[in-house]
Amino acid sequence: MHIFLLALLFAGLTTVLYLFLNSQYIKYRWTILNPVLTTTVALVIILLVFDVSYETYMLGGKWVGELLGPAVVALAVPLYKQWELLRKNLLPIAIGVTAGSIVGLLSGSLLTKLFGFSAEMVLTMLPKSITTPVAMQMAEAFGGIPSLAAVYVMVAGFTGILVGPWLLKTLRIDSSIGRGIGLGSSAHGLGTAKAFEYGPEEASMSSVAMTLSAVVGSFLGPVIVWLFF
Repeated sequence: MHIFLLALLFAGLTTVLYLFLNSQYIKYRWTILNPVLTTTVALVIILLVFDVSYETYMLGGKWVGELLGPAVVALAVPLYKQWELLRKNLLPIAIGVTAGSIVGLLSGSLLTKLFGFSAEMVLTMLPKSITTPVAMQMAEAFGGIPSLAAVYVMVAGFTGILVGPWLLKTLRIDSSIGRGIGLGSSAHGLGTAKAFEYGPEEASMSSVAMTLSAVVGSFLGPVIVWLFF
């Protein structure tokens, strides 16, 4: 009963924090107030202040995590609605996702290697721009640290939603395909959530990019490890 109450407390805390911080984001529309980012920071502060271990929090936190699968599946809805757009632009989408996957795989890993990080850390960084479940599996297969790979994925996602909109505006990328592919291939789930703010076409393209990036990365990752590491 004690464990159940703790689980209920932390699941409820996570939900209430997200709903409140999401309302602030909707009100002000500041990128820095993205509810996923602010909720994460708020939870970390609360756990540190009250000296609550990660394992204890996850008694309830895992309930929220269970919703990740249905949320990913739900992305098929905007994809279905924009199927004609996808079919007509298959080639630029394929080229964009492949280019994004290559840059995502090489950027972090080559930088960590350049600055003298251990091989284990380099291989952990390699799949940072791929959705979390796939990234963790890839990191483990390469000899990296799966749990740390999940952290790198989150950092890549947060960076993408904070810097991505500014970069798209600066480079004058205003097409739905360009914005969707850019956000989805660089910031995966978080990027797709951000793409919904632009419109249904951007959301569809981003969900396609996120999914295809995982597929392309699964094939290219071992090749890059073989060539460079």
